[in-house]
Amino acid sequence: MTLPCGTVLWLLPGRAVWWPEARSLFVADVHFGKAASFRHAGQPVPTGTTADNIARLDALLTATGAQRLVFLGDFLHARGGAQPALWQQLRAWRERHAQVAMDLVLGNHDHHAGTPPADLNIALQEEPWTPVPGMPLRAAHHPQAVAGHTVLSGHLHPSVVLHGPARDRMRLPCFAWQPGLLVLPAFGAFTGTHANALPAGAQVYAIAGTRVVQVPGG
Repeated sequence: MTLPCGTVLWLLPGRAVWWPEARSLFVADVHFGKAASFRHAGQPVPTGTTADNIARLDALLTATGAQRLVFLGDFLHARGGAQPALWQQLRAWRERHAQVAMDLVLGNHDHHAGTPPADLNIALQEEPWTPVPGMPLRAAHHPQAVAGHTVLSGHLHPSVVLHGPARDRMRLPCFAWQPGLLVLPAFGAFTGTHANALPAGAQVYAIAGTRVVQVPGG
């Protein structure tokens, strides 16, 4: 699924946006270490979510051949999740993609949980940030308007509820688009979604397995 907005953006079923003109990949709300922070607090939650997040990032970087990866905020979930095992996994992952430039647009969790260690070589940016000077895109964590530009953001963890026969309900992560603003779904494997967080009047593009589909009326 593509969107024209002064340039072309691809909405990927891997919960990411691909900007081919700039060879740049965008993801939002990975929340690394969230499960570990819950376990640190004594909660019985699944393991393996970091490996899942890394594997999906690997697949996206390989498929697109991206030269830049931009995290749209909330890289780390909480200080309690910043365990040595997490940094070990992330350092190994970063070494595999040493040729890829990486940026983190700081979000609300980043300001409280802390930022990635310097040796991960992820540049820190304040929102709204200009990935490519002179181009019509801005990158942010919080949805916001920037006159004359399209803003890519996260924070809302958007999803849509679809209704079927026999009172069936299905909740799917989605992209929310309106002129000037694209909100990405949360990328993290252990993150919740919010069906009531869609911007008013937004067009909704749901992730349905390996496809991204526009939801009628959304």
